[in-house]
Amino acid sequence: MVDIGTKYKIGAKKFGFINWIGAWTLYKKEVLRFLIVWAQTIFSPLISSLLFLMVLSLAIGSDRGDVLGVSFITFLAPGLIAMQIIQQSFSHSSSSFMIGKIQGNIVDILYAPLSPGEVITAVTLAAVTRSVMIAFITIIIFYFIIDFEIKNYFTLIFFTFFSSFILGALGVIAGLWAEKFDHMATVTNFIIVPLSFLSGTFYTTDRLPDFLQSVSKANPFFYMIDGFRYSFLETSDGSISVGLIYLSILSITIWFLAYFLYKRGYKIKS
Repeated sequence: MVDIGTKYKIGAKKFGFINWIGAWTLYKKEVLRFLIVWAQTIFSPLISSLLFLMVLSLAIGSDRGDVLGVSFITFLAPGLIAMQIIQQSFSHSSSSFMIGKIQGNIVDILYAPLSPGEVITAVTLAAVTRSVMIAFITIIIFYFIIDFEIKNYFTLIFFTFFSSFILGALGVIAGLWAEKFDHMATVTNFIIVPLSFLSGTFYTTDRLPDFLQSVSKANPFFYMIDGFRYSFLETSDGSISVGLIYLSILSITIWFLAYFLYKRGYKIKS
């Protein structure tokens, strides 16, 4: 009788240290998942940002106010884009795992020849791709509406990538934890949305009491939005250097936490 273990070399990897083809395939699958419903995933955030901009322009006036040396609307626009980057990146990765668990097709990923690192990275980068596309399209549209131009491309790329990467990895954690849509709505409504709204999107932190200013400086969303806004105004509400270091460390920490939970099979393996 033929020794199956010798003949087929069970457990031997045929694709090297990293399964590039498998990770790329999963990434494409995740990108196509949101492109198929582009009106909801790409166009809808743009409409939300435009509505915020229009309503506040009518309420305050497009030329009224002086915030960080510019009009309030010019100050507001980058914050609205950054807020969509944060929320949409989280939405993508969290819904990917949540829907997979509910529909039962998450086993397709679990049984695929993909390591936990490859799965987490592919899904997170797909979330980053969605956020970058939203940011790119929104910047172009805003350019024709308000006094708006990119002045620092390094900070634009850095804060766009790391903001969406952190929220993409955080979405993986939330998707693993949530067992039904109510759980996901709880995380979104009581954590993601409040932190993004209370991070300097609509105001500068010097208008807050001292205690709340200290709390805001600990909020990573503050650095995401402030750094993104700096790319257009070259003026910041906080420290850009602190934001660069803070988000770099946080991205590694959140990714490894997502990797650890997925590797353990948290709430996806019996």
